[in-house]
Amino acid sequence: MKLLIINGPNLGNIGRREPEIYGHEDFEPFLESLRKEFPEHEIQYFQSHHEGEIVEKIHSAETEKYDGIILNAGAYSHSSYSIRDAVAAIKVPVVMVHISNVYARENFRHENVIAAKCKGVITGFGLKSYELAIRSLSFAG
Repeated sequence: MKLLIINGPNLGNIGRREPEIYGHEDFEPFLESLRKEFPEHEIQYFQSHHEGEIVEKIHSAETEKYDGIILNAGAYSHSSYSIRDAVAAIKVPVVMVHISNVYARENFRHENVIAAKCKGVITGFGLKSYELAIRSLSFAG
């Protein structure tokens, strides 16, 4: 399978940003460990702080022939109807992930405008959320 991980704003600082919430592990070494754990998959990675770039990357998923997207839209999960509409516009399945349990955090994080257009949502398992998303996409085939 060809999979795309998309991380939104502030997620380029995983390992340094609020480690009590997001953990101490940097994402790049974690990504390499995912690639080693799932050698049968081609795992690409994209991170942006810019909503429009994320929308464009989602739209490109069909032409780039991805079999699935793992999306951590960060704070955009609670506010971006543009990303929601991009997910709704493609046939590629999208699994949304959150590193923290957003439902144990501030009330504004409980609203997710993108989730209803995703195949599923995995939240609260730290970086393992990405691994669980890959497994769910692999299982669904």
